[in-house]
Amino acid sequence: MRLTLAVLPLLALAGCSSFQAHPDKVTPVPEERLLAYQQPVESGGELVVNRDLGMLGGGCYVAVLVDRRVAARIGVGEQVRLQVPSGTRVLGIGVDKQDDTLCGMGRLNRELAVPVTPGQRQHFRIVSEAKSGFDIRPLAP
Repeated sequence: MRLTLAVLPLLALAGCSSFQAHPDKVTPVPEERLLAYQQPVESGGELVVNRDLGMLGGGCYVAVLVDRRVAARIGVGEQVRLQVPSGTRVLGIGVDKQDDTLCGMGRLNRELAVPVTPGQRQHFRIVSEAKSGFDIRPLAP
């Protein structure tokens, strides 16, 4: 009985962590939630951001930011492709300020410095974990 009581909370926490979606299950962010960086940039690169599947924050959109400008509002299991100029870009995630529910009232600010070279494509994923919350991480293509 004690073992069951000790293991149940761990299983519950593990169930709140996100997991990477199979490529067949990933859908593009709908056009109405694409806000910037959609036009090809001469001598630029592409940043591809996928959001994991999972229950934690599942009913909320997350703002994807490039150079601290909102580029897209991404949902669970979605992908956005961003066309960015070369040079060092600041790729981040934040609270979706267009959301007027409790999701839009939280605090979230994670950023990465991403060196972009012409013609380069880089992949990232948004994860959500019970212990640390949301994060954005590089992903090998």
